[in-house]
Amino acid sequence: MPPENFWGDTPEEEYYTSQGVRNTKSYFTTPHGNLFTQSFIPLDQPVKATVYMSHGYGSDTGWLFQKICIGYARWGYAVFAADLLGHGRSDGIRCYLGDMAKVAAASLSFFVSVRRSEEYKGLPAFLFGESMGGLATILMYFQSEADTWTGLIFSAPLFVIPENMKPSKIHLFMYGLLFGLADTWATMPDNKMVGKAIKDPEKLKIIAGNPRRYTGPPRVGTMREIARMCEYVQNNFHKVTAPFLTVHGTADGVTCPTSSKLLYEKASSEDKTLKIYEGMYHSLIQGETDENADIVLGDMRAWIDERVERYGPKCNNGESKGD
Repeated sequence: MPPENFWGDTPEEEYYTSQGVRNTKSYFTTPHGNLFTQSFIPLDQPVKATVYMSHGYGSDTGWLFQKICIGYARWGYAVFAADLLGHGRSDGIRCYLGDMAKVAAASLSFFVSVRRSEEYKGLPAFLFGESMGGLATILMYFQSEADTWTGLIFSAPLFVIPENMKPSKIHLFMYGLLFGLADTWATMPDNKMVGKAIKDPEKLKIIAGNPRRYTGPPRVGTMREIARMCEYVQNNFHKVTAPFLTVHGTADGVTCPTSSKLLYEKASSEDKTLKIYEGMYHSLIQGETDENADIVLGDMRAWIDERVERYGPKCNNGESKGD
């Protein structure tokens, strides 16, 4: 019988304690369905800021994604993560993203409830999105009141679909003739994204062992909606005014490095940072060698630590302008 967790059979509390974090799990009710949520809180150091994380397509906040959450928590950040609707242990048809605005709104309702809580409202707050979670994250940002977020962090975000991954317009048109009946059908061509995302073969084996990972073909409505929302985001990059960091590998076979480059070029933010890593694949933290992952994490840590130092005092009155 396979282990429940990527690290093996060590009891969860014992493992998290060994990493210097306290983990909690719960469900959060939103108007769009129940979300499975997790928190990762530093054990032996004060909390500098809060970070709200969204995972990629077919994944969840458990398994290897939580290595990112644990990493940030070890740096002194309180991390909150939610399985997106249709993913992991949250409500919804598996990997069906027929309305990305609702998917984003569901996670945002949880994140804002924590961000505005008495315990954390006085701290800087950052949104983090990986891959398709980056698309959900920028939609959350667009849905948020002004100045809710101190900054944004994107890891290989999905804003531009590579040509070989784009859904066939003919397929979408034909399925569209069925008056929505085919929207949840898992019948779109599968381009085997995992193999194009993970460079380290040992980590590929671990990721493939995630019992909650979606492995079926993409659903019609999911591909239609991702294509639609990518176009929407590209047309609205100029509305991004918050400080942000976006990182991408040049050998990413799942999301175009153009995603990060266009955001950087078109965003109105005065404080914006783009990092491109030569030869790295899509999964920069979970799927690269430890040496490469540490480079990316080091850049992320330097960026967020500097922003907390730079913007933190503005949040000390306990309210953000959007509250």
